[in-house]
Formats: sequence, C-alpha cells, structure tokens
Amino acid sequence: MAKQMHDTPNLDELEKGPWPSFVTGLKRLAKENDMMVDLMGQLETSYKTKFGYWKGGTVGVVGYGGGIIPRFTELKNEKGVPLFPEAAEFHTLRIMPPAGMHYSSNLLREMCDAWLETGGSGLIAFHGQSGDIMLQGVKTENVQAAFDKFNEMGFDLGGAGPALRTSMSCVGAARCEMSCFDEARALRIVINNNIDDMHRPSLPYKFKFKFSGCPNDCVNSIQRADMAVIGTWRDNIRVNEARVQDYYKAHGMSDLVNDVISKCPTKAITLVSSDKVQASDTTSVAALGDGNSLCIDNKNCVRCMHCLNVIPGGLLPGNDKGVTILVGGKRTLKIGDLMGTVVIPFMKLESDEDFEKLNELGRTIIDFFAENALEHERTGEMIERIGLVNFLEGIGLEVDPNMINHPRTNPYVRTDGWDEEVAKWNERKQAAA
Repeated sequence: MAKQMHDTPNLDELEKGPWPSFVTGLKRLAKENDMMVDLMGQLETSYKTKFGYWKGGTVGVVGYGGGIIPRFTELKNEKGVPLFPEAAEFHTLRIMPPAGMHYSSNLLREMCDAWLETGGSGLIAFHGQSGDIMLQGVKTENVQAAFDKFNEMGFDLGGAGPALRTSMSCVGAARCEMSCFDEARALRIVINNNIDDMHRPSLPYKFKFKFSGCPNDCVNSIQRADMAVIGTWRDNIRVNEARVQDYYKAHGMSDLVNDVISKCPTKAITLVSSDKVQASDTTSVAALGDGNSLCIDNKNCVRCMHCLNVIPGGLLPGNDKGVTILVGGKRTLKIGDLMGTVVIPFMKLESDEDFEKLNELGRTIIDFFAENALEHERTGEMIERIGLVNFLEGIGLEVDPNMINHPRTNPYVRTDGWDEEVAKWNERKQAAA
C-alpha cells in the first residue's frame, strides 16, 4: 500500500480552473508510487518557501559520461535525514527519440511499463528542448537497470552537460507537404557521425543541431540551435489554382485581402485583373475565377510561409528545394537571447555527397567551437566575441551578402574595392548554379 499523501494545499490550488493540471497526473501516479508521494511533499514545501531544494551530483551508467541528470534533495532535518526519503534521489534519464518523433502506440505502452518495472516514478516528458524523452525520477541504484531495459528496446542515452545534445527534427517529409528535404536522414547522418561528442562530454558547453523541413521552423531551430538546418526553395512558389479557388469561394474577397494579401511582409502579393496579368519568370499567378488573379512577385518573397499556411495546398514550396544553414541561436546565458545567423543561404540536400557535405560542415563547426570557445560559452556568444568574419574564416566559408545579422545603422559606407568583391560573389554564384 502506498504511503499516506502529504497535505498539499498549494498544489491543490493548481487543479482549480478550466485547464488540465500536472498536479492531477502526479496524484494519479502517487496512488501506487511512494516516490511520487514524497515528490509532492517536497514540491509543496518549495511552493511554501519559494526555494528549490535540488542539487546535482555524479550519476552515470557503464560506458557513458553523460545522459543522466542527477538530482539529490537538500531538504533534510538537523540530523541530515531527508524529510521526504522516497524522493531524496530523483534522477532523470535522457533518452534519444526516433527522428521526427515517430512512435507506435504499442511502443509507448512498452516504454511506460518498462519505466515502472525498473523503479522509475512513472513520470515521462515528451520531449525536452533538445528533443529527449525525459524519464524523470529514479534512484541511483536503479539507473543502470532502467537504461539497460530501454537500450534493449533500441533506445540510447541522449546528451547532457558540456556535450553535443540530442538533436531534433520536425515530422517533415513523412507527413507535411511543406517539407523541403529529408529531415530524418539529415539528423541521423549528423548525429550518428558525431555520437562520441554526445556520450563523452568534452566541449566548452552544450552544442545543438536542429532540422526543420521548411521556414515554419516547427522545432524552433532559429532560436535554439547552435547549427540550424532549415528547408527552403529558390524558385517560384507553386500554385494549385483549384485549391486557391476553393479557398476564395469559402472565404471571399474580404478574407483574401485581410488574411493573405495585406499580411505579406514585403507586399509581394497583389490582386490584379486577369486581363492585365503580365507573365514573368519570377511571378506565380492563381486565377480566382471572378476576373481577378492572385499574383506573387517571387523576387520579393522572403519565405515567411504565411500565405502557404493560410491557403494549404493552394500555395506550396517551389521545386528547386534545399536548405539554409544558420549558426549561433540560443536562449539567455551570458549576453541574452540570440537568433541564428545565416552562414549558407542555400545548398542542395539530396545526394549522398550533399549529406556528407552537411556532416563535414557540422563537424568543422564543432571542432572550431571546441578549440575557440570559452568555458560555459555557446557558439553564438563565441561568434559575438570573436566576430563573424573570423568565424567564417575559421570554418572555411566565403563571406556572402546574404549573411545579415541586422541592418546597418550607419549609412556611410566605404565603397572602394566593392567592384572586385561583387565580381567575386557573382563568380561564386554562377559556379554554384
């Protein structure tokens, strides 16, 4: 029989109101698990005192240097005895998920059963910011057994500490018409070839890869990833006139103007009388069926994805697909939040050679980060400190006009030598075409 529940008036408050509460889930697990009973006792104490009582330590499994987040309680009496002994050790195992987060319902049930059978609390989070399956709450004596069980099921430990972290990709090509490359393949190639840096932490700080199939960026790679790979296209937006007309018939002119045309950030979308439409290699046209046509000036399209999202199936990414690569995104640490900076505006990602090129770039950036970053410094902060030009030279990339961090604030620019630089850039552009 489980321990008697502690009084939790503060936690009980979180169950009130119209929204589901995590407290309800904790109470359900606590009916058969003493660890969860004492966890709620410690959490209630933290809500009363407004102080956290977890500290780190060293916990691991054989052959790995990372992947476990140790948590030991500091909430003890004057004799050093934990006030909530069943939750005195509440470690987390980080497990690498399948690329694209694909699971069968049977596998999810097996994972839940395995977690309880090996002494886990029953608490699982799908997924952490790096994409991990977070198995939260296990005692030191059960950590190895829990890992062995999940390893038998085909899962491996993810990253923790100053290491390459578990990667994340969107569901992408498996289910989404917006996908511009094979996200799962890119993830597995890059991570599998750099797995030693995940399991044996030796970097100045964490390093994250993320793979988004299109500029919707459903895995938040721009804000979170040290190296973000985002699908894009460099030709015209594709048009399915029948789908566009279906949208127009269902929503009318008012929604078309207010929800699509007026919200284009660069005013690249216009409404033109069908008899005045001028054909162009860079214009996408969709006849609306009432004598008007929707025209998209692709030269001014910035791939914000808004019109494609509002008219699903009617407007789609172009056929000439590839990826844009950004470096340096992160959340607050030393110098505040940073979004990734473009280092490769466009590259194809289709052939084996393309994927190997992506893997080599990732390896080069990790090596440069390992050699030049300060302790507890992310890639974006390193670039801010040493300068983008020095970083590009260090990893062997040419400077490109599309590598923009923010617009210039000083209008006075020296132009001597510009003609030579423009000629060089045009040569590179033609060679890459």
